[in-house]
Amino acid sequence: MKAFLLAAGLGTRLRPITDSTPKCLLRVGDRTLLDIWLDALAAAGVTEVLLNTHHLAVLVREHVAARASGPAVRLAHEPALLGSAGTLLANRDFVDGEEMFLAVNADNLTDFDLDLLVKEHRALDPIATLTLFHAPDPRACGIVEVAADGRMTGFVEKPADPPGDLANAGVYAFSPAVLDLVPEPLPRDLGFDLLPRLVGRAHTVDLGDAYFIDIGTPAALARARDEWHPKAAS
Repeated sequence: MKAFLLAAGLGTRLRPITDSTPKCLLRVGDRTLLDIWLDALAAAGVTEVLLNTHHLAVLVREHVAARASGPAVRLAHEPALLGSAGTLLANRDFVDGEEMFLAVNADNLTDFDLDLLVKEHRALDPIATLTLFHAPDPRACGIVEVAADGRMTGFVEKPADPPGDLANAGVYAFSPAVLDLVPEPLPRDLGFDLLPRLVGRAHTVDLGDAYFIDIGTPAALARARDEWHPKAAS
């Protein structure tokens, strides 16, 4: 199985921390976000990861080269950012012929068992399976409406008047056919440009009591460092 690890963002809300360190190489405990995700993907059966780069790409390349284990990593440099959905579309050859693939936002931190997502997606075989969490500030997230059977019945990115607090956690299982729905030209964003097209077709999985945080601000990074324990990442 293959996966996209979306890690090319500038991390502007984390400045000045990200002026010298790309967001995916920020450490929580004694490990980088990148290493936490690569190990989690490997544990779920992923053997090859496409990692997109942009900001401070040479540091990411050097870090990947120094890893001695885990899934094989293909680096895809973006001189101009393609957007989260654009990265998938621009590299669709990476998943040609695959039954399914995963895609995750590298700036999120969770101890959710990705194998549960894989099993749910394979059992139901939808075009996409999204993971959900209860957002403390729904206006800052992609908000999902869900039917009793887990099907996504509504989606809106960062709504001014949220219909609920069930939010997109940025961890996905996709059929390669989903890439036919990404509009051109690029850049394109998953939340604004793809997920609304999956209403009525995508399935959802709740993270339940798993730990989850979006490390997008210095305050969130400090909170993650205070709350995260190495045992949860093993």
